[in-house]
Amino acid sequence: MERFAALLLFLFPLAYSPGPGNIFFAAIGARYGVRATLPANLGYHVATIIVAVAVGLGFATAIEQFPQFFDVIRVLGAAYVLYLAAAFLLARPSDHSLDGKPVGFASGFALLMLNPKAYVIMSLMYSQFLTVSAGWADVLWIAVIFTLNNLVAFLIWTVLGEGIAARFQNEGTARVMNIGFGLTLAAVAMWMLLG
Repeated sequence: MERFAALLLFLFPLAYSPGPGNIFFAAIGARYGVRATLPANLGYHVATIIVAVAVGLGFATAIEQFPQFFDVIRVLGAAYVLYLAAAFLLARPSDHSLDGKPVGFASGFALLMLNPKAYVIMSLMYSQFLTVSAGWADVLWIAVIFTLNNLVAFLIWTVLGEGIAARFQNEGTARVMNIGFGLTLAAVAMWMLLG
């Protein structure tokens, strides 16, 4: 129980602070509403559990041996978030989709796979909470806690995004909201690229 509490305390500021996933879900929640984001949220968290288990079972060591792989993830992730930012910046307030396609499972899955912050957090998490004698069950337990904690954080950010959208109902204020989320996503992309 103490280890569980310590893990949650470790993850809290990392999961609930602004980052690519949180900003994405706040923006998409504002644009489409909470219900429409559920497929993307599912995609993100299926990818989360897969990557978390892989990192826990040694993927982090492979990244250390091939740091250029991490650089590729960082650049692709920043490019994807910039693409999302551009979609918001170019969207008309009356648009109900950012690029003509619904935001779905694949978008959420891709966002996690291209999110370098997630890989860093997972590596840090395992360095603190896995012991030398840990087995696959310990890795799985930590990965499940990590994934569920992120799910709660993203749902909160999505609800907040939907709440923000409720205040931006007319066309002029909706455009301001699109620009605000677009610029925020662009700033997150720059942070991913330079961080």
